[in-house]
Amino acid sequence: MARPNKQVKENNKRGLITHTNRKSPVSEQYRTIRTNIEFAAVDEPIRTIVVTSTSPGEGKSTTSANLAVVMAQNGNRVLFIDADMRKPTAHYTFGVLNTKGLTNVLTRQVSLEEAVSQTKIENLEILTCGPIPPNPAELLNSKGMELLLEKTKEHYEVIIIDTPPVMAVTDSQLLANKCDGTVLVVCSGKTDRQMALKAKDLLSQAKAKLLGVVLNKKEVKPGDNYFYYYE
Repeated sequence: MARPNKQVKENNKRGLITHTNRKSPVSEQYRTIRTNIEFAAVDEPIRTIVVTSTSPGEGKSTTSANLAVVMAQNGNRVLFIDADMRKPTAHYTFGVLNTKGLTNVLTRQVSLEEAVSQTKIENLEILTCGPIPPNPAELLNSKGMELLLEKTKEHYEVIIIDTPPVMAVTDSQLLANKCDGTVLVVCSGKTDRQMALKAKDLLSQAKAKLLGVVLNKKEVKPGDNYFYYYE
């Protein structure tokens, strides 16, 4: 049992700058994203938020994790769900075990309460992916997933969901259709413009409410004070 715990400790500091350095410019940018999402909820509350990207390596998992942290720091009770069943990383990011999680809940092996873990951040709990299943899309598009989202709203004010890239698989589209809003992450100097537009079109076809786009890894120059575009 010692080796899994050691691995968790070695990986639990990945990317949570909003927790480790709250005064950094990057942390301030995540708070700007939070504020813009709050302004987008004028007509109706945005409680379930899907975070995805165009393709792998654009920073959507780091973005979703830090967005969850700043939401919790604002006094909301937050649940972070790792729904990237192809390549889950949230258990490393938050330093928790992944022996049971979303897949176990959806296959009725454990209850939501049994699968959720407390993080080191106040007001923030996590539902890790759990064992990687052979049929991710079917699980995410199931009635059980819809019921799970409804149940989470009874206990949490904000639910942040990390999903696979749009262009790779259909998982994010399936979840975006069930949630209140979607954030698309693109990477400066890496994401192809046409691919980004295609990803946007795919989300629109899934009837997702696109809240905006986060431009990740952009070199900040004097006078730049935001990297979030709200539609």
